[in-house]
Amino acid sequence: MLDYAIPAFVTLFVIIDPIGLVPIFVALTRDGSPVYKKRMAINAVFIGFTILLVFALAGKPLLAALGISMAAFRISGGALLFLIALEMVFERRNKKRSDRAEERHDELIAKHQQTKIQQPVQIDEPDDVAAFPLAMPFLAGPGAIATIMLLMNEHHGDWIAQAAIIAAMALVMFIAVALFIASGAAARYLAPSVTNVISRLLGMLLAALSIQFVIDGFKLAFEL
Repeated sequence: MLDYAIPAFVTLFVIIDPIGLVPIFVALTRDGSPVYKKRMAINAVFIGFTILLVFALAGKPLLAALGISMAAFRISGGALLFLIALEMVFERRNKKRSDRAEERHDELIAKHQQTKIQQPVQIDEPDDVAAFPLAMPFLAGPGAIATIMLLMNEHHGDWIAQAAIIAAMALVMFIAVALFIASGAAARYLAPSVTNVISRLLGMLLAALSIQFVIDGFKLAFEL
């Protein structure tokens, strides 16, 4: 199973990028209590894992119902992953994530202030940010959905390989929730420069993997 699990783990770890999500989690939950942060971490990872699991198990029938061939999905999925890889290499992905996190945080603060004006009730914790934006689109975004569907389709009918892929996805999510829960300590060690270096290295790996997806898609389309 390791022959299937290790490549799947590397691919999913690169595209989900739990290390790069730590600063985003810190930004979204910075006004909450430790209990709130732990709850958001667990809920976000559970929701994200559930979304990816649904697409992993039902992705191919869904494509068939829409009349989309797997070759076309491989090519489009590879192209999407390549664009994400370019953003990671040129440090655009983390900036976009940070901007969205700050924007969401400002929206929550504005909402709380408006609530306090209309109704003088003490609000102890921020709103729930587990489903959006943590689970979707950060953990289970289009790139992760495309990746898990492609990986599962490569081993269609091989239940051992598919079980290994799902186990690899679960391990990535476990790492994500562990980093989120320990985000206070992790954020102190993950300086922006360190995060940028890691993001660029992962981006280069993702670029190579995305090109391979495109090549496989063209081979499948023309039966080479």
